[in-house]
Amino acid sequence: MTVAVLTIAHGRHDHLRGLLAGCRRSDRAPDMVIVVAMSDPDIEDLAQDAWPGAIVEHLPTVDGALPLAAARNRAAQTAISRGATALVFLDVDCVPSPGLIGTYASAMEEATEPSVLAGDVAYLPEHERPYPAGELDRLAKPHPARPVLEPAQSREADDVRLFWSLSFALSADSWTAIGGFDERYVGYGGEDTDFALRLQAAGASLVWVGGARAYHQFHENRMPPVHHLDDIVRNARIFHSTWGRWPMEGWLREFDRLGLVRFDGETLSGL
Repeated sequence: MTVAVLTIAHGRHDHLRGLLAGCRRSDRAPDMVIVVAMSDPDIEDLAQDAWPGAIVEHLPTVDGALPLAAARNRAAQTAISRGATALVFLDVDCVPSPGLIGTYASAMEEATEPSVLAGDVAYLPEHERPYPAGELDRLAKPHPARPVLEPAQSREADDVRLFWSLSFALSADSWTAIGGFDERYVGYGGEDTDFALRLQAAGASLVWVGGARAYHQFHENRMPPVHHLDDIVRNARIFHSTWGRWPMEGWLREFDRLGLVRFDGETLSGL
C-alpha cells in the first residue's frame, strides 16, 4: 500500500507547518505528501522546507473564491498518477496524531470497498504555535456531534451527511468509484454534504474508525459565516438543483433572520 497525505491550503502557513510536523511524528510515515496551493505561491517553499520531497500543485482562485472541491480533486489525481493506492485527506488546520496514518492504512486493508473512513477530530484552544506535541490530547476537545471510538474499533455511520473533509481516507479505487468532489462548488459550503450523497449514491459506506485522531488547530471563526454569504447561497442553490433538498439549513435560517436572504425551508431568494 502506497499512502499519500493530501492537503489544500491558502494562507494559514503556521497551520500547514503544524500538519507537516505531525506527519514527521507519525508512527507510519506517508509515502508521499501532496499540497495544493490555491493562489498562494509561498506555500511551495514552505511545504518543501517542512517536508523535503513534498509535491506542490497550484490552482488559482475563481472570481476571488477558493476552489476547494477542485483542489481536493487535483490532490487526489496527482497522488494516484504517482502511484498512491491510499489517500489520506487532512484539512490544513489539522495535525495528525502519531497513529492516524497507520490506523487509516490498516483500516483500508480490511474495509469493504467502496468505503470512506473517518477518524475523530479534536479541537485545540487558542495557543501560541507550535502546540506542544506531547500535550495535544490534554488540550484538545472532541467534537460533540461525532463519535469517538477506541483504537481498533470501527462503526458504519448511520447518517452519511455527517461526513466532513477535515480528516478522511479512502483507497484510490473508492475515490474512482465515488468520482471525487463536484467542482461546480466554489468557495465555502456544501461540497462536503454533496460528496456524502455522492458516496452514498455510489454504494459506498462511511465508516468511523478509532485511533485515527486529528487535532484541529485554532483559528478565528465567525458564526454564522456571513463572510461566506455569497459562496454559501450559490452553493446551496447548486446542491438543491442536484439533490432536491437544501443543505446548510441552519446557516440559511440565520441569514434569513439577519435579513440577508429570504429562506423559509422551501425557497431561497435574495442575492
